Amino acid sequence: MLRYLPYLLVLALWIYAFVDCLNTPEDEVRALPKLAWVFIILLFGEVLVGPVAWLVAGRTRQPRERWVAPDDNPEFLKSLKPDDPRTD
Repeated sequence: MLRYLPYLLVLALWIYAFVDCLNTPEDEVRALPKLAWVFIILLFGEVLVGPVAWLVAGRTRQPRERWVAPDDNPEFLKSLKPDDPRTD
């Protein structure tokens, strides 16, 4: 069963790169037109050249937004209503 694992990993990377390329907006694709990247991924997917090239050079890297806990988020704290001392 483990002998099929490398083939499944290659297939998974191939599918991931293909779907990621299709879902990426045209203005975020680098170096080549989007259609060219699709063909490169499909033609060279079995040897991992196409998917790896897409992941390294084809798409722009976007910095991820850091998640902030609600008690550290100033916008959330401003949205809270002040405590009414008369209700205690």
